[in-house]
Amino acid sequence: MTRSEPNKFSAGVARWFSVAAALAVLLVPAVARAAITGETGTSFSLTARAGYISIADGGSVYSWGYATGSQMQLPGPTLIVTAGQTVTVTLANNLPAAAGNVSIVFPGHQVTAMPNTGVPGLLTQEAQPGGTVTYTFTAGEPGTYQYHSGTRPDLQVEMGLYGALIVRPSAAATGCVDAAHTAYNHAATCFDREYLYLLSEVDLDVHRAAEQQASGPGPIDVGDGPFHPEYWLLNGRAAPDTMAAAGDPLLPSQPYNAMTRMHPGERLLLRVVGAGRDMHPFHTHGNHVRVLARDGRLLLSATDANQLAGPLLFTIPSVPGGTVDAIFEWTGKDLGWDIYGHAPTDALEPNEWAADHGRPIPVNLPDLSVLAFGGFYSGSPYLGALGSLPPGEGGLNPDAGYAYMWHSHTEREMVNNDVFPGGMMTMLIIEAPGVLIVE
Repeated sequence: MTRSEPNKFSAGVARWFSVAAALAVLLVPAVARAAITGETGTSFSLTARAGYISIADGGSVYSWGYATGSQMQLPGPTLIVTAGQTVTVTLANNLPAAAGNVSIVFPGHQVTAMPNTGVPGLLTQEAQPGGTVTYTFTAGEPGTYQYHSGTRPDLQVEMGLYGALIVRPSAAATGCVDAAHTAYNHAATCFDREYLYLLSEVDLDVHRAAEQQASGPGPIDVGDGPFHPEYWLLNGRAAPDTMAAAGDPLLPSQPYNAMTRMHPGERLLLRVVGAGRDMHPFHTHGNHVRVLARDGRLLLSATDANQLAGPLLFTIPSVPGGTVDAIFEWTGKDLGWDIYGHAPTDALEPNEWAADHGRPIPVNLPDLSVLAFGGFYSGSPYLGALGSLPPGEGGLNPDAGYAYMWHSHTEREMVNNDVFPGGMMTMLIIEAPGVLIVE
């Protein structure tokens, strides 16, 4: 349930000011994390635990989640493995006894429960309260998958028992730097950076009912009323928390963020996972995306098995239980002006769209004598080159980038319990070439 109900407007404003400060830091030369955070290896130990997640309007919600330690986590740890490896996952059930058994299923993989572990369930072997179960499978085709509870999924998935599984190729495809920068066994799936976007929702009625019955004898009964979420999450967070740092100590149960950063000309791999029960249209401002695969399978031409056939999309339809891999690129192409503020005689930047080199922004600025010089003005539409400023004024963000909103294209999912803005929303920062982004 929501344990605290402060004034939603004031709490939301305070949260946005906090994230605005973080964004100001992001918009200057700095070190950023660009690789997907997760657990690597072939053997994993997860525990199903109860706890609370924080919502950006000031409340907290009772939830369940998988964890690798003592802290409940939502979503569960991202498991990163290599195709062909034998993977072992041991699950311990530390949920309240009223929650009953718990389990994990791994769609897209043939999974076997180890002998003498767990008890039979409807979909797979399950861990009883206080018990364990161990699963093993061979990591299959490279791609993006998900895992979730196979026990009462209508309740346990809604409560937070889900996570992402990433299978990397065993070797780099032709032209790719290495296997870690190859999405699939295909030369057209090389990428420079990758980000995970795990989409889900929260129905407060379900979570409140589970919390109220958690200390009872069970089984927990949340009724069969209509499903009506009040919160929509990206990687377990609602905006503006999606843009706070990964591992932020203020969000101990929600370690994964969704802030996206790249340089012009880089290939960005989006791994989009539909973990809830609703379809979410995930919209990427700045450019369309080229879909590579769905549910861990490349989309190939029916007439040429070597030719990719994924569509170019304005918005990615993320369906419940499904995954989508797509490539996003941005160079400033077709804007019609030089994003760096170059003179025609200046050298090209790496990956600059040459056709617009040296073209001024098609806006006539007022005379300098009537301009109010703010700290963020630098004389360039890209904010990457200093122009006419008063003596001693260097600008706060001389190397700043472009910011684009990425969000659900269903407007009601961009709120926190009906308060806009929030929900399933984050930002893309196109960084200036001199800004270091470390994976």
